[in-house]
Amino acid sequence: MSKTTEADSATVKNELNQFEQHYFNSYDHFGIHEEMLQDTVRTLSYRNAIVQNKDLFKDKIVLDVGCGTGILSMFAAKNGAKHVIGVDMSNIIEMAKEIVELNGYSDKITLLRGKLEDVVLPYKKVDIIISEWMGYFLLYESMLDTVLYARDKYLVEGGLILPDKCSIHLAGLEDSQYKDEKLNYWQDVYGFDYSPFIPLVKKEPLVDIVDNKCVNTTKTKLIEFDLNTVTVADLAFTSKFKVEAKRQDFINGVICWFDIVFPAPRHRKPIEFSTGPHAPYTHWKQTVFYFPDDLECEKGDILEGTLVCKPSKTNNRDLDIKIKYDFQAKGADSEERSVKNEGSFIMH
Repeated sequence: MSKTTEADSATVKNELNQFEQHYFNSYDHFGIHEEMLQDTVRTLSYRNAIVQNKDLFKDKIVLDVGCGTGILSMFAAKNGAKHVIGVDMSNIIEMAKEIVELNGYSDKITLLRGKLEDVVLPYKKVDIIISEWMGYFLLYESMLDTVLYARDKYLVEGGLILPDKCSIHLAGLEDSQYKDEKLNYWQDVYGFDYSPFIPLVKKEPLVDIVDNKCVNTTKTKLIEFDLNTVTVADLAFTSKFKVEAKRQDFINGVICWFDIVFPAPRHRKPIEFSTGPHAPYTHWKQTVFYFPDDLECEKGDILEGTLVCKPSKTNNRDLDIKIKYDFQAKGADSEERSVKNEGSFIMH
């Protein structure tokens, strides 16, 4: 039996800290769900992965972590699942119940309101976990912690997680005009000097659609996670990177994106998608970290460094990111053009 009203909730929202309340409240409005549903790369990838694994879903118990409007739960029920439990903390689960009933799946889908850590599932174990947990820069908002909790507590040995592989990638980019506009705006705001805002602006990465033509270095994989084995501790990571300039240009910072892979039956190509600038649009867009320096590069110059990512001490759904870089110029004026520096960033 579904429990979707506020009175039914296994978690009392008002007892959560302000950061948790803000996070769950942000998913109450239909607009954010509309954006996700209309992201065809996202939604069709999940549907196609479930269809591709239809034989593995047949007569199985499925847990949908952060079920939202219930679209993934209904994909699973439609493709043979014996029963699906959808869990969500936000008010949208009330609408999900109505949608599930309207589409004739109320006998196959149980919806439970509350944090997954607090709800009591009608089954001790589940065969499959599905979840659309990814945030900007993959890890922003840290919903993956909850998926891993569900895996460790509820997933049967050898059970399936959709998706089960993810990776973060990095490349250099030229974005001088936008960077200058973003920073120089604060020099003169209707005739007043607002420059104290500039250090704050520099710390905040830009989440936006980037033209692939702006990418002017080779790309590299920063880190890869296997959801079958990764731990919460692994999500705070330090990764080295090394890319090579592909043309004479300026490198104003680095662009990051993530790729997602779903499990597939043997001898079948897995469903996967990328959120990079080379790929079709997704609502995750890309994340740009502007450097303190504008690096003047020639083809073949090397940019290497280290990216450190960890949850914020104030709010573990936010990220603190530090990028140290060593730009090694070659040829003419190489000593003048070579730079070592670092930038600190906050995703909140």
